[in-house]
Amino acid sequence: MEQYKDHYNDYKELLKIAGAFHGDVCAGIEIGTRMTMCGLTHIGITDPTGVDRKKLIVYVEIDRCATDAIMALTGCRPGKRTMKICDYGKMAATFINLDSGRAVRVATAMKKRSVSDKLPDFTNVSDEELFSIREVEVALRPEDLPGKPLRRVSCARCGESIMDGRDVEHHGETLCRSCLNGKDYYRALSLETC
Repeated sequence: MEQYKDHYNDYKELLKIAGAFHGDVCAGIEIGTRMTMCGLTHIGITDPTGVDRKKLIVYVEIDRCATDAIMALTGCRPGKRTMKICDYGKMAATFINLDSGRAVRVATAMKKRSVSDKLPDFTNVSDEELFSIREVEVALRPEDLPGKPLRRVSCARCGESIMDGRDVEHHGETLCRSCLNGKDYYRALSLETC
């Protein structure tokens, strides 16, 4: 990957990097690129894939193209525990500088536009026109930070392992969230293991 620090404020160069990672340049990649530039500037990160790589965590609020741009340009990944995906269906991300504690949430300001409105030329629009930018505080727990699991327990109902404080105590039982809620994103077709 090209070094981000060599052109951290060059939108067209960053757009090329994000587009290559994603497979094409679409509106989501354009928005995600600008969102990344804005967020990193506000928290004082200039080399997220180099010297600043251990200083950054990003929460994204959508599972669309903008997330690929943020991933490509920051080097943050769910598997490295530096990207957290909270799929709220919002084109928004929160960038956190772990050294300084500064955090900023950047969200599209599309409420000003209807869905049928043409998207702006992203090179000629200010961050303030594109985004709602708010300094925020994120309560990170040690279990949320990169590194090896700090704790592992078994669900009293399904027996599956639960890591890093994602378990819930309910009526004296340690449960995973799906057993607690009685819901999963999948429906089991059989009780047998594949």
